[in-house]
This record gives sequence, C-alpha cells and structure tokens, in this order.
Amino acid sequence: MPADRITVVGVNPDGWHGLSAAARQAVESAEVLMGSVRQLELIPQQQAVRVPWPSPLSEALPRLLAEHQGKRLCVLASGDPTFHGIGTTLVRLLGVDAVHVIPQPSSASLACARLGWPQDQVQVVSLVSTPAERLHPHLQPGRRLLVLSRGAQTPLEVAQLLVARGYGSSQFTVLEQLTGPAERVRTATAADWCGDVDPLNVIAVRCPADAPVVSTSPGLPDDVYESDGQLTKREVRAVTLSRLAPVPGQLLWDVGGGAGSIAIEWSRHHPTCRAIAVERDDVRAKRLERNASALGAAVRVVEGTAPAALAELEPPDAVFIGGGATAEGMFDACWNALKPGGRLVANGVTLETEVLIAQWYKAVGGDLVRLDVQRASAVGGMTGWRPAMPVTIWSVTK
Repeated sequence: MPADRITVVGVNPDGWHGLSAAARQAVESAEVLMGSVRQLELIPQQQAVRVPWPSPLSEALPRLLAEHQGKRLCVLASGDPTFHGIGTTLVRLLGVDAVHVIPQPSSASLACARLGWPQDQVQVVSLVSTPAERLHPHLQPGRRLLVLSRGAQTPLEVAQLLVARGYGSSQFTVLEQLTGPAERVRTATAADWCGDVDPLNVIAVRCPADAPVVSTSPGLPDDVYESDGQLTKREVRAVTLSRLAPVPGQLLWDVGGGAGSIAIEWSRHHPTCRAIAVERDDVRAKRLERNASALGAAVRVVEGTAPAALAELEPPDAVFIGGGATAEGMFDACWNALKPGGRLVANGVTLETEVLIAQWYKAVGGDLVRLDVQRASAVGGMTGWRPAMPVTIWSVTK
C-alpha cells in the first residue's frame, strides 16, 4: 500500500473474521487507522495509530488527512464504502487514483439476502442525514423500501410517519447488527411496531397494494397543499413542469414560490433534484416550508424579494417565474443566471406580465402557449362549465 494512497476497508459487525485476506493485509500494514469508535473496536490491536472520527466529520476530514499525509493510511467504513459511505467522500476530495476501496457487502445487500428480496426491485432511502419526511415520495402502493437509519430512534419515527400517511398496515422489518453476533430481525406492521432497537439497523418496508397514492408525476391534487390561494393550479402545474423538464441532480429556482407547488413537484421527481424557492412574504414562506416537509421535498426556502434575493444563489439549471414577473430586472436576472442549456418558464395571467413575456419571446424565441381550463360545477340543479383565468406559458432553452 503506497504511502500516498489511502485504502478504505469495509467492515461489518462480524469484524475481523469477516474481512478478506486483502482487507486484513491493508489493516495490518497501516501506520494510521481511522474510523468510528465502533469500527475501531472491531479490529484487533495493531501497531497503527488509531484515530476515531470527530464530529462533525465533514469539517475535520481535510485537516485529519493533511496531518497524516505521507503515512500508510487505512480508513474503516461500514460495509461497502461507496454505498452512502466515506469512500465516496474521499474520492471526491482526493480523486479516484488516490483511494483504493476494499468493500464488504452493503447493508442493503445483507438485508435483501435475509428477506429474500430482489435487490434490483428495491428502493434504498438514506435517512442518515435527512429528516424522515424525505421518505414521502417513495411511499407508493406495493413498493419495497430499504431505509438506512441514523440511529436507534429512526424505526419508530418511520413507523409513525407510515401510520400518519395511511400506510400503517405496511410490513415493517427492522434488521439489527447484520452479520454480527447480536444480529436480530423482527417483523410487525408499522402500526404495531414498538421496542428497543440497536443503533446499527436497517428498516425494510413493504407497502400494501391498496395504500393511498400521492404520485411523483406532475400535477398533484390542489388540496394536498396548504394555501391562501397563491397556488399554481393542478393542470397548469403539470404543463409547466413538463416545460421545466426535471432532470436528476439539477437545481430549480422557483421565483415567487407561493405555496411551493412547482418547487415541490420538481424535487419529488427524483431524490437528487433540488429546488430553491424565493418568497418575499414571511407567512407564505413558512407555509411553503410546511408543504415541502409534508410532501418530502428537498426545497430550500429563501425569504426575500426578487430579483435582489437571487444575487447570491447557486446558478440554476431551470427557472420558473411564477410571481413578481413585472418587477424591474426580473427576467434579465433570471436569464443571466441560468446555465447554458437551462430552461426558463414564465407564467402570466395579467396583461402586464403578458406584455413582458411577448417581448422576451420576440427577443430570444422559445415556445408560447395559452392554457384555458374549465371545471364542471353546479349550475342550479344541473352541471355546467366554469372557466378559470387563462394562463400564458412561455418556455425557452438558453
């Protein structure tokens, strides 16, 4: 093991006995051994200096690496170091050529092996550093989920969320200390779950086939949002999001967030989709945060008035202008910040906004449509159509 190359060794609760010959050699030849206190305790005493991870690790890691530069360094990780683990972080910091990974089976692989689940048909959700509410978009009828816990309290939090969402009859299995001498697997329904749990655990959820549906497709029912009426309505929202074209890993600016429906449904498209919602009204901003939490969306809310509030934000891959379009410099600020190849969509219901949209459409092109929606409603003892305000939708790729 060259001194300028870090080796990352996956270790499971079975400890030293579960390591391969190559992994043991990497540990034995190391001058410095880093890992959590639990991981270090699984390894017999060696000549290496033992360095337990500090908290928070992300801030201290570059300093620790610099302190031990030039030494044969071995880092311990849980299971597969590149599966939600420190291996990925080290590669990002140092580059792939500076890191050698010796993996063990991941917790997801071990859990599927115990349950007999086909791993390619299971959705893995990590709650190690995110709130339990991020589980919401993944709760769909008949789905199988593996939830990576942050600790002993996570199973109860997840069970309570499932019950509140109408998924209380889900098969709920908690797998603790997989491969270790204290391994334990317990199954109940989410509604019946109780009991103490080891901090090292994985949760398996099998959703019932008749569970409520809150789709990740654009156009959720309007009544899933808390709103004061400042809400892009369902049909318009679906068309708007189709123009914004959510892509995994990309960032959306939702300018004039209102209830947050555009930002929320963008984020629900894929776990790596991110959104920043800019809202000037503090009451609406707090309501937007509640909506995002209730629907499990990764939305950052920025309270401020655009376009000034946009100045320090991360450049977006897509921009939606849903409110404040007539503010001076709004279109210029959004267009200039947008990355090349990014999409901008603006909706207008007033003549003043339509005038601006028409000017930009003439200047840079794009696609311009007008959407009229009518809903059936009572007319006396019969039924008729009531039109909503027509919406002009301009979309363009930079």
